Amino acid sequence: MNAQERNQTPGLTVKTLNFSDLPQVIAIERRAFPAPWSLSMFVLELSKPSEIALSARRDGRIVGYVICARYDEALHIMNIAVDPGHRRRGVASALLDEVIARGGADAAYTLEARVSNAGAIALYERYGFRGVGTRPRYYADNGEDAIIMWRAIGTPWEP
Repeated sequence: MNAQERNQTPGLTVKTLNFSDLPQVIAIERRAFPAPWSLSMFVLELSKPSEIALSARRDGRIVGYVICARYDEALHIMNIAVDPGHRRRGVASALLDEVIARGGADAAYTLEARVSNAGAIALYERYGFRGVGTRPRYYADNGEDAIIMWRAIGTPWEP
């Protein structure tokens, strides 16, 4: 099954993120986060052949993206963002579906989320992620803590 067949959001496609996509990604990053990643951070991550880097597109424009690093023991979702005007329309779910499809449903996954981001935490919990601790003062912009979330090996998943 390919990304479009898994995707339950009409008009949305998920595909590999490329260097040529970075101007749109940077624009979304700046609208989505108070402390956005730099261009060089994205270039570094896209340069790693083992990364899962995906874009979600609607009408040919990028409306969301995800960067997921592969480590020995887990896949780390490092950055996921949806353009503010396209939130709550299944974009993040489509990206997570494709990350899990490419990374493996039986793999372990981890990520950090702001403790105040109840919407993101609820989304991750629907995918089987559970809070296992915090990283105090993780976010440089305001010193907010991050919740460390893990999705254990073998967690059931249905796209």
